[in-house]
Amino acid sequence: MPGLASNDNSPPAAAPPARRLSSPLPRRAPPSPSPSTSSRAKPRKPAAAAAEPDDSLDNPDLGPFLLKQARDAMVSGEGGGAARALEFAERAARALERRGEGAELELAMSLHVAAAIHCGLGRHADAIPVLERAVAVVTPPPAPAEGEVQAADDQQPEQQPEADQRGEEWSLAAFSGWMQLGDTHAMLGRMDESIACYSKGLEIQMAALGERDPRVAETCRYLAEAHVQALQFDEAEKLCRKALEIHREHSAPASLEEASDRRLMALILDAKGDYDGALEHLVLASMTMVANGRDIEVATIDVAIGNTYLALARFDEAVFSYQKALTVLKSARGDDHPTVASVYVRLADLYHRTGRLRESKSYCENALRVYAKPAPGAAPDEIAGGLMEIAAIYEALGDLDEALKLLQRALKLLEDSPGQWSTVAGIEAQMGVLYYMIGRYADSRNSFESAVAKLRASGERKSAFFGVLLNQMGLACVQLFKIDEAAQLFEEARAVLEQECGASHPDTLGVYSNLAAIYDAMGRVEDAIEILEHVLKVREEKLGTANPDVEDEKKRLAELLKEAGRSRNRKQKSLENLFVTNSARAKKEAGRRWSNFGFRS
Repeated sequence: MPGLASNDNSPPAAAPPARRLSSPLPRRAPPSPSPSTSSRAKPRKPAAAAAEPDDSLDNPDLGPFLLKQARDAMVSGEGGGAARALEFAERAARALERRGEGAELELAMSLHVAAAIHCGLGRHADAIPVLERAVAVVTPPPAPAEGEVQAADDQQPEQQPEADQRGEEWSLAAFSGWMQLGDTHAMLGRMDESIACYSKGLEIQMAALGERDPRVAETCRYLAEAHVQALQFDEAEKLCRKALEIHREHSAPASLEEASDRRLMALILDAKGDYDGALEHLVLASMTMVANGRDIEVATIDVAIGNTYLALARFDEAVFSYQKALTVLKSARGDDHPTVASVYVRLADLYHRTGRLRESKSYCENALRVYAKPAPGAAPDEIAGGLMEIAAIYEALGDLDEALKLLQRALKLLEDSPGQWSTVAGIEAQMGVLYYMIGRYADSRNSFESAVAKLRASGERKSAFFGVLLNQMGLACVQLFKIDEAAQLFEEARAVLEQECGASHPDTLGVYSNLAAIYDAMGRVEDAIEILEHVLKVREEKLGTANPDVEDEKKRLAELLKEAGRSRNRKQKSLENLFVTNSARAKKEAGRRWSNFGFRS
């Protein structure tokens, strides 16, 4: 679920369902939801016994009664717990489906309950079709054409108020269903499907409540957080600005809702490189939290302010912000809390950047002591995120074996956690880079392959990071002499990076160079020459003719042109020469490249 900057990670507040059905109390004896005693008295007639439960579903009071039983079983946990509640919810849905028109809201409610039970049991994939059926029941139909509206008004003018009321109730129920469906997709790592569901829910909510309702602002922020998780920062910024405008319009000055919006906006602007804008929003959010007496939230914002100062190379101010936050968090949560360790990690990163390596390693060790024995209730993803950051510092310090051990610990914490596929893919990608740097190319390829598979499954195949990951996997395949596989990976990486970054981006140009080398090794010399000519032209325009990278490309192109007419047995030498520079560059810049693409929890 999205939950990046807001104080409350729960779904946005929405209007309550149209009505809550209580247990029906018929005038006479209530019908039994189980097969009747007469069927048990006649065991020789199984056909009649099987037919009686279906006949009992025709009772109009049975569906609401079973729905209440399902809720009670969920709350109490007695008599079979979730399994019994799921049985009640499914039978309630069948009974309400038989009632047909007039029972749509109750049917959707029973399906929501069944889906919630599936999710509680960890069966998120089973909940998807249930929720899709629920939203199909209550999602308002598309608006009719103008002529059809006029004809309907002429025929049934007296039923319009009731229809409007029912449409509003259906819209709110559909909103809840779409948001629940989006949460379930997010738990499976399907961010594209999740964002589509959230967007549909927001559309329905705005149509029912109006575009300036405060509840719409909460949904906008919720959807913006999902876009941030998918690295779609432009869309996230638009939604966050809208939420901020609505909250400023309806809330008191310096409200907590406005502060939450500003914290999310700061995160978005920081990701886009607008550090001054991010700092402005963080300072305003901190002032609001101070006015409301939220000391822990102030400390959390101070950490974010320190991160922004660090990005601006204002190191003394960053140290002050981190130390201020560290004092408050130690006092409020104790020395062994993961948030305290996270500040240690930030200080370690700062001192590493300023060349104070002894202090950097000392803070890393302090953080590792906390992560080894964290406070009760510590979230695994928070600990894993800290281990990933420490691993990046050890990698920069040249201790690759220790970095690998830390990444393996982080992977073990998250590999079975639902909704963490993207983070796990990031860990595996970092491990792949480290394996490549120490020469374990088979392990590197396997780590990259696992990360690519997870990103494909979660729908993140259209990000710049995905393109870089394909390129790195291709390099590992080259070292294993899997030339055909490397060519396919470079071609896919080129297509992704051209779309996401453009044909002149440095990462795209790097893939072009690798693809040219592969084409030369495969005997496709003309294709290789064409690609290198394009790369050389772009580099000359961007960097100038005296740049060392331009000189390298000139030499490679001259070598290809010289060897274009030679026999095939010299191509292996060409492959070795063409990749030696790129391989060394990959080893040198691997840590920097991965840190540019994040993966911090």
